[in-house]
Amino acid sequence: MRISKVYTRTGDAGKTRLAGGQEVWKDSVRVEAYGTVDELNSMLGLARASNERSESNADASHFMEKTLKWTQNKLFDLGGILATAPGESFPNMPTVTAADVAHLEHLIDECQKDLAPLKEFILPGGGQLPALLHVARTICRRAERLCVTLSKEESIEKEMVSFLNRLSDALFVFARWVAKQHGEPEVLWEREPEQPSKS
Repeated sequence: MRISKVYTRTGDAGKTRLAGGQEVWKDSVRVEAYGTVDELNSMLGLARASNERSESNADASHFMEKTLKWTQNKLFDLGGILATAPGESFPNMPTVTAADVAHLEHLIDECQKDLAPLKEFILPGGGQLPALLHVARTICRRAERLCVTLSKEESIEKEMVSFLNRLSDALFVFARWVAKQHGEPEVLWEREPEQPSKS
């Protein structure tokens, strides 16, 4: 596919066209869903850029680069499916399958082997890359919620919701794993934190 012109002015009235030609409002649940998937993908791009600058553990950085690149590609597939009008299909149309969900579960299990079980909640953070992964996790949860809302209005493939659900879990584990690999501390939630004071 070649994009020769970025602006078309066709969306100035607040509507856009799905793949297949169906015209919808830009604030429809479907557009919100694939827009949020795009937002998530962009955040993972930022996480990859942060990972590229990391120098403390080359093996961990290589693993995260491969993992996040695969994830971005699958999210692009998922967004393309969401941007397609219900009932439409095309040659070589992207897919998100149960095997993709299983792959995320495998990645989670592999990273969990290096992590101690959590006894308390942790605060998002643990260095720049883990913090970005935590932000991505929250965007992923929002994308999942929007897909659930969309599924109540229109038929969507159940694997898409499963993928986002599992991906949010994976991003949480990745954030913890990366923090450990790079020697960053986890900050535990405190039930009664000491109040800050300048004195």
